[in-house]
Amino acid sequence: MAFREFSPTQPVILGFDPGRDKCGLAVMGLDRQLYYHQVVLAKEAIATIETLRQKFPISLMVMGDQTTAKQWRQRLYQELTEPLSIILVDERYTTLEARDRYWQMFPPKGLIKLLPQGLRQPPRPIDDIVAILLIERYLNRLTESALSSQEL
Repeated sequence: MAFREFSPTQPVILGFDPGRDKCGLAVMGLDRQLYYHQVVLAKEAIATIETLRQKFPISLMVMGDQTTAKQWRQRLYQELTEPLSIILVDERYTTLEARDRYWQMFPPKGLIKLLPQGLRQPPRPIDDIVAILLIERYLNRLTESALSSQEL
């Protein structure tokens, strides 16, 4: 995945969808501008995160809260060269959402277009898109709490 032009004045959020075999990573600005997304092997995740931290002013990590979250959180605290704030986000239904988002980001071509969307399977892992959705869920939560505090 190519890096987008980046203005380092704005902090960004790292989305992390941890898994046993593969992990999804995404980097998004607070303005919801997507700068990076990729699926990496689990054994390469820490090194990839370190590389991303050198390229982007990552302010925090948003991580899915399901199956492997506890082990990954502990591993990240132990193995990252500098500590990173980690916020767990509810990741229920993100795989289904990510499948729909995949087809929005990469519209189907040829005969695949004729299949109903519910029957289409993305041709590659979509863990990176799950990581994007985790960041968006976190940002939505921030926006909702800011709006509700204004109503008081």
